Amino acid sequence: MRRKWIIFWWNCLLLSPHESKNDYFCGYFMQHEFEFGPAFTLMTVNLSNGEQLKVEPGAMVAQSSNVDMKSGMSGGFFKGLMKSVVGGESFILNTYTSNGDGWVSLAPGAPGDISSFELGPGQTLFMQGGAFIASTANVETDTKFQGAKGFFTGESVFFLRASVTEGTGTVFYTSYGALKELEINGQEVVVDTGHVVAFTDGVSYTVGKVGGLGSALLGGEGLVMKFNGQGKVYIQTRDFGALAAKLIPFCLLYTSPSPRDRTR
Repeated sequence: MRRKWIIFWWNCLLLSPHESKNDYFCGYFMQHEFEFGPAFTLMTVNLSNGEQLKVEPGAMVAQSSNVDMKSGMSGGFFKGLMKSVVGGESFILNTYTSNGDGWVSLAPGAPGDISSFELGPGQTLFMQGGAFIASTANVETDTKFQGAKGFFTGESVFFLRASVTEGTGTVFYTSYGALKELEINGQEVVVDTGHVVAFTDGVSYTVGKVGGLGSALLGGEGLVMKFNGQGKVYIQTRDFGALAAKLIPFCLLYTSPSPRDRTR
């Protein structure tokens, strides 16, 4: 089923202190839609004249011919280098600018879903490395160190942090498998580290294990993140680590020399 979302950028100008709300000019809107989800989601963003979209390299599937693309360092050399080395994101970001009404279609590198999060001033979205796929031009991204606990999550020790300094913006993020939103409202929620995609500010977490050492060794479960506070956590239904563990025996089987090769 096709899902269509309308995102309004409220760039309202107050004409006079004595005029009503109807006298505000509320800018423009960006339209995007999702198809073929949640396993193989394709997102198409419709751009008005002059609108820009920042995109992770390799995510573009198709575009209209009147959309120009330029590549540049993400936030400058050192900032882009930091995000690339420790944040799991690309050193380069592609910026698409429309000349007239145009569109760009995007898809993640792995089978999965795409979702959007609207940011206002003071709001932050934290994403695991590799989750970012695109954003509106006014969204800034940088890295946030998890602290010592990051070394035990089994994931990146840095999160990618998305925010805006003024107005509103939208960040698009991806998952491996389908996405599910969890509401954190003062009650602890436990999530396997490999299934965490993103979470909002206001949410805190600790890293631990499910059960004791015996459960970890025999129960097939690893480390978990225990979320508390007020906010939202976004999780994915599949885990790259679990997939890799399933594939490793087959890789070893087909890369090992056969008995005939050993005798040669």
